[in-house]
Amino acid sequence: MKILILGSGGREHALAWKINQSDLCDKLFVTPGNGGTAEIATNLSLGVNDKPGISDALLHLGIDLLVIGPEDPLVNGMVDFLKKEPKLRDLLIIGPSAAGALLEGSKNFAKKFMLKYGIPTAASEIFTKADLAAGKQFLASLTPPYVLKADGLAGGKGVIITKDLHEAEESLEKLLSGQFGAASENVLIEEFLDGIELSLFVLTDGDTYIILPEAKDYKRISEGDTGPNTGGMGAVSPVSFADAHFMKKVEDKIVAPTIEGIKSEGFDYNGFVFFGLIKIDDEPMVIEYNVRMGDPETQVVMPRIKSDIVPLLVATAQGKLSDVSVTFEKNAVATVVLVSAGYPGPYESGERIIIASKEDKNMIPFHAGTIQKDDTLLTDGGRVLAITGLGNQLREALTNSYEGVVSVKWRGMNYRKDIGFDLTKSF
Repeated sequence: MKILILGSGGREHALAWKINQSDLCDKLFVTPGNGGTAEIATNLSLGVNDKPGISDALLHLGIDLLVIGPEDPLVNGMVDFLKKEPKLRDLLIIGPSAAGALLEGSKNFAKKFMLKYGIPTAASEIFTKADLAAGKQFLASLTPPYVLKADGLAGGKGVIITKDLHEAEESLEKLLSGQFGAASENVLIEEFLDGIELSLFVLTDGDTYIILPEAKDYKRISEGDTGPNTGGMGAVSPVSFADAHFMKKVEDKIVAPTIEGIKSEGFDYNGFVFFGLIKIDDEPMVIEYNVRMGDPETQVVMPRIKSDIVPLLVATAQGKLSDVSVTFEKNAVATVVLVSAGYPGPYESGERIIIASKEDKNMIPFHAGTIQKDDTLLTDGGRVLAITGLGNQLREALTNSYEGVVSVKWRGMNYRKDIGFDLTKSF
């Protein structure tokens, strides 16, 4: 099969790494890709939202399977566009239609969906700029901490949590004044849920589903979960507090009703569902949906999938997921994200990267914001690399990850030094 992955981040490199291991993959392309995908696939120069360009490339290259990595082209209707092209009627696509992608594209839509199908989530209200006074009044009625969320896509940075009412009011003003452009024209103010978070991933063909390994990611820029939110500073899998009893509750109360809701709504949905969950007194609740794999969670989930992933993706795209099965590794995986100086704020690119240790059986460097120029690897983004370690236990996986981290150097490199430590007794 000829396979094309859409995207340029660590998620896409991890997907490419796993897909490339399949005997069914004859030729692998990634667009636009990064310095890491260039080593195992052919990078194209098309942007993820270039619908005509991607359509032409699919036809020209004879692509059999398209895997859409990021949320933006999904919300913008890439799947709908391609399925209208008669010449692409045999193309297999991983990713939902724009209607299904609203589960991530609009937090308000997702909330209404959860309420409709009885899926446990926090109480919330939606506000616009015209409702600013009412929004402030609603904030004042809540018990802190205060949670504010941009309704649309904000690159994982549109969530603000603060214990200070004045700060919450100022944040509401900034959001509604265009802090994230159109994404924050509507702002969701939500009840704070006090618990511990985890991420769960499901493959679905819109009817049946397969649950993939769970993960815990670390969003804040600094140790101790302090500082502003980022796209993700690291992740681990499995998650020790997500035992079989708890995960049975997750499936019964959240996963199964969600897939049934997708089916009932008639969404054209063949792809991943990301459940952002929180555990409160041994009960699961949904924080948010994503309609693709997470980043950096993909970098710890892919190494835990023992099965060939291509038959899983093909069955998902064909609506035949019930015909296949999947097995998982019993190991632990951890990843630490290395970022440019200044991230998640303004940062500089073009720094020369030195990676002393290459991939081995216990460590995989997944690229995100990198680019290869004249045989030199350069930084080309905020999140640059995710150094993934494998081990029999989490402590071993973390050791291998951090040993890989110290082998990487560039000017201004930054990373968290406590990823996964909360899930271990000591390190």
